[in-house]
Amino acid sequence: MSNRRLRVVLAEDSVILRDGMAELLDGRGCEVVATVGTAPGLIASVSEHRPDVAVVDIRMPPTHTDEGIRAAVEIRAKMPEVGILVFSQHVETAWASRLLADGATGIGYLLKERVARTAEFVDALHRVADGGTALDPEIVTQLMRGGHRSQVDTLTPREREVLELMAQGHSNRSIAARFEVSERAVEKHVAAVFTKFGLRATDTDNRRVKAVLTYLAENGGRSALTDAWAAPR
Repeated sequence: MSNRRLRVVLAEDSVILRDGMAELLDGRGCEVVATVGTAPGLIASVSEHRPDVAVVDIRMPPTHTDEGIRAAVEIRAKMPEVGILVFSQHVETAWASRLLADGATGIGYLLKERVARTAEFVDALHRVADGGTALDPEIVTQLMRGGHRSQVDTLTPREREVLELMAQGHSNRSIAARFEVSERAVEKHVAAVFTKFGLRATDTDNRRVKAVLTYLAENGGRSALTDAWAAPR
């Protein structure tokens, strides 16, 4: 995890939770430059402060449905340099796909109930701020259920496992450690996935991202998910 002090805008409509999170982050080396309780307030604060990352709850006033993630999508479109970490009790697959549709760098989506330790949350913030991705496995699972998987069906069981871990943000090194194999063995599986998906190497295309997008394709092929996290785990 990076040692730099992150500048954070925190959007959460619960005052108690918002203040508690701000105190927690301040104690963990982050600078909370603004706390807000509404989606318009989030957009205004991000525009003013240009933080490293914005922490966004999905359901905010006035309707408590999808105001927060709508605001996140708008920030993503207008200020792509700002990392977005959705931190919510809810899985909104359609909006998650929209948030990730233009690329996965600097995006996170974590479920509150599944973050067991403060260190995990702060680590995810740093990953997102550094251009990586932090996705809860449940988000991956929900997006998979709506996907078009004909190409995925051509994969061997091990290739599918490797691709699923890629979708969760693991580097080749991390995958190799999980399977207790060499990185070279993982690279061969990844290369096989690229071949079966028809992804050719170019100077500009990131095949790893495209492979994951193919895996999690939904909404007529306009899905998106994740690149590997910036730092190996």
